[in-house]
Amino acid sequence: MENRSKIVVSLVLLPLLLTTISAQSTKLTPNFYKTTCPNVESIVRSAVQKKFQQTFVTAPATLRLFFHDCFVRGCDASILLATGNGNAEKDHPDDISLAGDGFDTVIKAKAAVDSNPQCRNKVSCADILALATRDVVQLTGGPFYRVELGRRDGRISTKASVQRQLPGPNFKLDQLNSMFARHGLSQTDMIALSGAHTIGFAHCGRFSKRIFNFSPRNMIDPTLNFRYALQLRQMCPRNVDPRIAINMDPTTPRTFDNAYYKNLQQGMGLFTSDQVLFSDPRSRGTVNLFASSNAAFHNAFVAAITKLGRVGVLTGKQGEIRRDCTRPN
Repeated sequence: MENRSKIVVSLVLLPLLLTTISAQSTKLTPNFYKTTCPNVESIVRSAVQKKFQQTFVTAPATLRLFFHDCFVRGCDASILLATGNGNAEKDHPDDISLAGDGFDTVIKAKAAVDSNPQCRNKVSCADILALATRDVVQLTGGPFYRVELGRRDGRISTKASVQRQLPGPNFKLDQLNSMFARHGLSQTDMIALSGAHTIGFAHCGRFSKRIFNFSPRNMIDPTLNFRYALQLRQMCPRNVDPRIAINMDPTTPRTFDNAYYKNLQQGMGLFTSDQVLFSDPRSRGTVNLFASSNAAFHNAFVAAITKLGRVGVLTGKQGEIRRDCTRPN
């Protein structure tokens, strides 16, 4: 009788065990393509480098593309899909300003990977985007880090799925924290990822309220450095062409460094959601730490972007390996 109950228990536990094993076997790993496409990293890197030499915008555009992809449906390259009817993720107002150079970087890297017969149709667009993101960070002076691989590409991309999934330029600390927490990211992760704005650029309309009509009492946001606000007014006058964009880091806009945090200490965060990281005492300590140590920022950024790269991933038999990054197979 005892043996029979042991067998029953074993049979009950077996599906649980198999589920656990399959979950573990489909975890992302840096050497996922070791046998199928061993040179994937160098192939992607040289394609990204070539694109970066053509235009610096490659760097901020690719980094932002990765973030926007992972925050909507997870890191599944759904941001790259074009539906043809204007109803894809990338058609949403929050994504419309994503620079074309980011998309082009992934498409060129995918073409380079697929031109290698051993690698053709083996590497997902989601993994290529993750690798390209690491490469642009390093190309602009940021840290090199190992990228976990094994993501598969999603088949669905809808405009509606973007709604309320991305942080807005006027977000306060609690809004930022709760949005990042939904993806398993801490306040420190959020502050480190915000540091990507060190190579970012923004369109004037995203912050014009802060410099022209902040409130009935203050034309200029009082948390904004007054001299900086006047400079912003010159670069972004009223009724400026909405396509005009300016650097988010006015000091070292082409270097992935901790100047972003030093700027926040001076009241030179471009968005409310940037400056709040310093003006709110709950996050100020982390800003001060990153401002005092580029290494502390880089280490925290690597930890945060690695966690970001695991958000909602499709692995194993889920999703697919897209042949063309812009449409499902």
